[in-house]
Amino acid sequence: MSPNKKLPAQQSKELLRALKTRFEKNMARHKGIAWADVEAKLETNPGKLRSLDEMESTEGEPDVIGYDKKTGEYLFVDCSAESPKGRRSVCYDHEALESRKEHKPNHSAVGMAEEMGIELLTEEQYRELQKLGKFDTKTSSWIVTPPDIRKLKGALFGDWRYGHVFVYHNGAESYYAARGFRGLLRV
Repeated sequence: MSPNKKLPAQQSKELLRALKTRFEKNMARHKGIAWADVEAKLETNPGKLRSLDEMESTEGEPDVIGYDKKTGEYLFVDCSAESPKGRRSVCYDHEALESRKEHKPNHSAVGMAEEMGIELLTEEQYRELQKLGKFDTKTSSWIVTPPDIRKLKGALFGDWRYGHVFVYHNGAESYYAARGFRGLLRV
């Protein structure tokens, strides 16, 4: 995907309609934010709209969850109940993908996120998302892993179990049908 390539007009219109519907249905996620302001920002950033389309097409159900006053950016995050279906069965990053000698997954979370023009959630962002609902009750999502853990070939993922957010570790090269990743897009 080319992050600067514009979506066809009809596809943009349909995506904006879907995003607006989700925005209006989940007002508790973005108190004090007006859709008109978000839409105006999206219309002047075709590359961001393309990234949102990628998030949507992989079943991430992106929605606005905040506004960064320092940068003037709206924060879109995947708000699907479970880790997005189109982004599961991936290892953590390219290095992990290359380390597998057999039974390689098709992609890595970090690589896929880069291609989509989005970021993996940090542990803090993942915990903040969980305050807006119960996400990953049956799945788990890779999150940004600190360099000292990654250097030792590990990676972090999170989920929601027993009424709590848990963050665990696994080998970065591992992949499971129920583990994907959630993305963040700044607009």
